[in-house]
Amino acid sequence: MYLGRVVGCVWATVKSPGLVGLRMLVVQPLTPELRNTGKPIVCTDCTGAGTGEMVYWVRGKEASFPFLPAEPPTDTTIVGIVDSVHLKSPVALPPKSSSRSGNAGPAKRGKAKQC
Repeated sequence: MYLGRVVGCVWATVKSPGLVGLRMLVVQPLTPELRNTGKPIVCTDCTGAGTGEMVYWVRGKEASFPFLPAEPPTDTTIVGIVDSVHLKSPVALPPKSSSRSGNAGPAKRGKAKQC
């Protein structure tokens, strides 16, 4: 999945019969830091997103899945509207110990990081 911001909509009077009735929006891809990246793309929409909203979108065969059992000829689809983004600041990892015992011990096992 990729982040993006809706910057416009597409109106087409002539299009593939498989796209009839589907909304098409112009999306500006974003980095995780919410900076523009790449060129704007056209995505079909299954969420009802509007101009200015931050969304996440998928690419490839999965882009047609929200419309099943129909399989429209789409390569990119908006699948969610983003309410907020929280990034954890990068943390420097401690240097590895020079111990050669090969046993990490119980204190270093079984703790999963939380975001």
